[in-house]
Amino acid sequence: MSLLFSPLTIRDVEFRNRLWVAPMCMYSAEDGVVNDWHHVHLAQFASGGAGLVIAEATAVVPEGRISPRDAGIWNDAQRDAWRPIVESIHARGGRAGIQLGHAGRKASTWWPFAPGSSTEHRGSVPLDDGGWVAEAPSAIAYEGYAEPVELTGERIAEIVAAFASAARRAIDAGFDAVEIHAAHGYLLHQFLSPLSNQRTDAYGGSLENRARLTLDVVRAVRAEVGEGVPVLVRFSAQDSAPGGLVVDDVATVARWAQEAGADFFDVSSSGLVAHQRIDVHPGYQVPFAARIREVTGAPVGAVGIITTGAQAEQVLADGAADVVLAAREWLRDPHFGLRAATELGELPRGLWPDQYLRAYRAPKA
Repeated sequence: MSLLFSPLTIRDVEFRNRLWVAPMCMYSAEDGVVNDWHHVHLAQFASGGAGLVIAEATAVVPEGRISPRDAGIWNDAQRDAWRPIVESIHARGGRAGIQLGHAGRKASTWWPFAPGSSTEHRGSVPLDDGGWVAEAPSAIAYEGYAEPVELTGERIAEIVAAFASAARRAIDAGFDAVEIHAAHGYLLHQFLSPLSNQRTDAYGGSLENRARLTLDVVRAVRAEVGEGVPVLVRFSAQDSAPGGLVVDDVATVARWAQEAGADFFDVSSSGLVAHQRIDVHPGYQVPFAARIREVTGAPVGAVGIITTGAQAEQVLADGAADVVLAAREWLRDPHFGLRAATELGELPRGLWPDQYLRAYRAPKA
């Protein structure tokens, strides 16, 4: 058996393999409620062989949506809309996860395919077009976006409680795992980075203070979901900009998050500032995952232009990660898991749906 298609157990949950679907925003919900698009989109990946399908960044409060079209889980109607999607993933042999997030200063923005020209619909959505005032650790705007308001201590406490309530709804909807979004320039990442956090209270200044909100959220989510549910955290391992976070900062925070109750780290990078500089190439983020794995000893997931079964298998064989997550490759090929398994010589029974077996072709010797 290949490493990629060997099972992995975290807490009380066994995943059938280590090739997972990373969360990807669809910008297709209404009032935070997911619909048939999300159902078909996510269930197809389980048919395609994914071990875990992580649903898109899902807001824990209305103000935490990246755009007005984002998914939410701050009320019971939203929870109930997720339930049949989770059931479909389970029926196809996959596990279902959900990414819980708050966009912070990157909230209330136009979605990528908003109607009208790109020049009209770029940056923040005006209040009279359905937008809202974004909230952030400090009143520092993301380049080209409206200035956010600085969060009060009382509001921070409300957001922590909202993450816990969202986690409870996620478990009630049947999700097997929850992922806390602390990456890509959204709220928890904004608190972590000195480029966006200039607070002088207990949530600003030192790395320990800047990490306080993320750790508060991890503890609150762990307390809500109980001991058997895997809690994942997605981190951006560096800001890719002068004066920002570097991988050893994030590895330290990951170690603290592990002590607070996190089980697994989904390691990406960047997204905090528009002036970031990234050297993008196949597997470019894998070394970040390897470093966080080395420091914490926790299982980690690697992402970043991983597009073949052989490439993914090599990441695991090198000891750089325990799981490979992909995003765009699953969009290009919703049966990426079946393809990767075939490339690696895995037999089709048990992963390929019976309905698809007549299409299987063994790899040439």
